[in-house]
Amino acid sequence: MSPHYTVKFYKGDYKARQLAANADKALGYFEQHFNAVDDPGPKYCHAKVATNASKTSIAMAEWYAKRVAAEFGIPLGFDNGVDKGGRGNGNLIHTAMPAILLEPLFVSNPAGAALARSPDGQKRLAKCLADTVRNFYPNGGKIAFSVGHKYKTSSPNDRGALAYGGGTEAEYAEIVLEIAKQLLETGEVKPCGQ
Repeated sequence: MSPHYTVKFYKGDYKARQLAANADKALGYFEQHFNAVDDPGPKYCHAKVATNASKTSIAMAEWYAKRVAAEFGIPLGFDNGVDKGGRGNGNLIHTAMPAILLEPLFVSNPAGAALARSPDGQKRLAKCLADTVRNFYPNGGKIAFSVGHKYKTSSPNDRGALAYGGGTEAEYAEIVLEIAKQLLETGEVKPCGQ
């Protein structure tokens, strides 16, 4: 029998999301972002952890980043794909469970944006996330998802970076998380509108 996952999306300001996930006793917390810079130089993938990150959070971030790097043929950034603390720390530091902030691609880069905007790229990213969840929580359970930049009470119009060619970071982050939720809860991706 396959493990059963229940995925819940958390909204509100980042601290409120984390505290709500704690109250729900979620096993893992995953916040989807994309990266963006003005520099046209080399691009990489990574995942962030908080300054108080557990060994499991760090291992999970490294596993995810390596999975994305292998899937898309892009290099790892930071320390084996893990960025500890710094910008994004407040997005994770209040969690009581292992937590990572995902930054797999640069949406300011034409190649990264093309992947984030395409249905194929979105499914591949979602599978990397779903594989990470399954690897670290093989028995199933409650999983917390958070769409970076979107649904913040203090900044309701925030959508993060603009993607090269159209759309926003948060728009594509939400699509990836929705697909990952389907993969975890049903094992398949349903066509839009079903």
